Amino acid sequence: MDLFGHSWAALRAAVAALPDEDFARPSGCAGWLVRDLVCHLIVDAQDVLITLVTPADAEPTRDAVTYWEVSSTPPAGDDPLDALTVRLAAAYEDPSLLKFHLDDVGSAAGRAAGLADPQARVGTRGEVLTAGDYLSAYVLEWTLHHLDLVAHVPGAAQPPGAGLARSRELLEAITGVVFPASLSDRDVLLVGTGRRAPTDAERAALGTAAAKLPFVIG
Repeated sequence: MDLFGHSWAALRAAVAALPDEDFARPSGCAGWLVRDLVCHLIVDAQDVLITLVTPADAEPTRDAVTYWEVSSTPPAGDDPLDALTVRLAAAYEDPSLLKFHLDDVGSAAGRAAGLADPQARVGTRGEVLTAGDYLSAYVLEWTLHHLDLVAHVPGAAQPPGAGLARSRELLEAITGVVFPASLSDRDVLLVGTGRRAPTDAERAALGTAAAKLPFVIG
């Protein structure tokens, strides 16, 4: 629960610190500018708020690991929701409006997470999780998108080390692959999810696991 709040606060702070011109830079999400990614984060924050106030009586069907679906096919960029995100981001025009909306909704999502009972059951995407597992799953979401945010923004603050370490643990549990210790947590997340190609040395260290890349998490 604390790591959710820490990772989310760090990501929001990184957005708040961006100069306006950086919103037109590419992000680590293929086909999205930084402004598109920030718009997506607003939607994510709304999803967190909705989920935390959607109680469920049934037994949990997913946990922090099984919440995620894994594919080997990167997004093609033709998903209608992705296209809507780009149009919506452009409609903001002024980056300060995006910053304000993320801070407003994002702060509320952070407060709601801090008040949530970790054992309470919540419903999302047709599944049931404990609030604690749901928020733990989102540590991976925040960390990956923090990496996306700063991918082409020199000098921007990187994700917290604890979030990187926990996200690596989640990725390894989700995929069943233990990445070599020679790869840093950050490189495991970038290479493992296809955000960049492995170097020759990394491919050699990965061994047979290299043929399984990328793991597209969604």
